[in-house]
Amino acid sequence: MLRDVTLGQYFPGDTIVHRLDPRTKLTLTLIYIVALFLAVDYFSYAVMIVVLAACIIISKIKLRVILRGVKPLLIVIIITGLLNLFYTKGEPILSFWIIKITVEGIKRAVFMILRIVMLIMGSFLLTYTTSPVALTDGLESLLSPLKKLRFPVHELAMMMSIALRFIPTLIEETDKIMSAQKARGANFETGNLFQRAKALLPLLIPLFISAFRRADELAVAMESRCYNGGEGRTKMKSLHMAPRDWIALFLGALLLAGMIVMNVYKI
Repeated sequence: MLRDVTLGQYFPGDTIVHRLDPRTKLTLTLIYIVALFLAVDYFSYAVMIVVLAACIIISKIKLRVILRGVKPLLIVIIITGLLNLFYTKGEPILSFWIIKITVEGIKRAVFMILRIVMLIMGSFLLTYTTSPVALTDGLESLLSPLKKLRFPVHELAMMMSIALRFIPTLIEETDKIMSAQKARGANFETGNLFQRAKALLPLLIPLFISAFRRADELAVAMESRCYNGGEGRTKMKSLHMAPRDWIALFLGALLLAGMIVMNVYKI
């Protein structure tokens, strides 16, 4: 299960999606999320599915890689779908004890599951096609107006980038600790839910120690290189908007406008 967590990984490539400016990809991701929450019927969800499928095809990221990232959240997705299925008001088509299934509940459950899965896939596609350094620079550039309010923009962007970068590292470290515990006779796969959760407790102490050690090593490495934050800091690669970025933003604006029109007029 831990190996299925792919958040924070970057898959190098030379596609149009990879070559887009990180600021463009961050903006388009935000537009995609807003448009996804504006989807209310089958047609609007079909449009969003086509848009997501087109982005995946253009980025050349394998679908099984993206679906593998969704797998660890499968329980949350199923529980969310069941809650919407059983607790949505309407004319019941099936009733058992306190459980009632309605047509509205089935529709809302399907839409909610689609929304969560597409939200995860779209967000993962951003990190798959954008390196942590580019993501940091893009986020810092977008939030740069907040510097006038003395908001620590650079520090925030750096923390988010480091957090994303160390997710795969911590997952790999957890997998190593679990393998070492299994070699000593630990059992993480049998028993009920509470027994499995109790069996995971011995993993927390070595994992926290490892995480703090890596954080300390990173801090020492940054200090030894005279890192002093965003003030006076230069970049090896300056960000600049290319024609493809403006075209992508225009298409994103069209998508958002179309979803707003469909939401208002129930097309």
